[in-house]
Amino acid sequence: MARKRDDEGLKIAATNRRARHEYEILETWEAGLVLQGTEVKALREGKVNLGDAYGEIRDGEGWVVKMHIGPYEQGNRENHEPFRRRKLLLHRREIRRILPKLEEKGLTLVPLRLYFKEGRAKLELGLGRGKKLHDKRDAKAKQDVQRRIAQHVGRREP
Repeated sequence: MARKRDDEGLKIAATNRRARHEYEILETWEAGLVLQGTEVKALREGKVNLGDAYGEIRDGEGWVVKMHIGPYEQGNRENHEPFRRRKLLLHRREIRRILPKLEEKGLTLVPLRLYFKEGRAKLELGLGRGKKLHDKRDAKAKQDVQRRIAQHVGRREP
């Protein structure tokens, strides 16, 4: 997978497209990650999957769980474990702000995208509330209408 750059000049390693479909994102935060050397190299190659990952606050620290980072091919026996829990680097005030929201029913800390900013791996986390089936249908219908409008405007000749 080739790395992409977004409008802000960030090198995007992975995005969680399913998160925006499954959850209504209420608020977002940027967090650093505590990683091993082979994990960083694997991230730069795009060997990461955010699909089932989620964030949690445990003992006053932020963690990301079930994030898969594939093994680095040139790594030796010191290669990392693909599904290990990884510590999030968040300020204490951010953790204090997130914790009561996570205790509310139906709110989850969801990884949205993983990117490199000034050479450091960052994870964008969103506070998400699960969408119901009818909400997903409404969002899909709106998306289809927007696509049709864009196609129609694109075909117009001045």
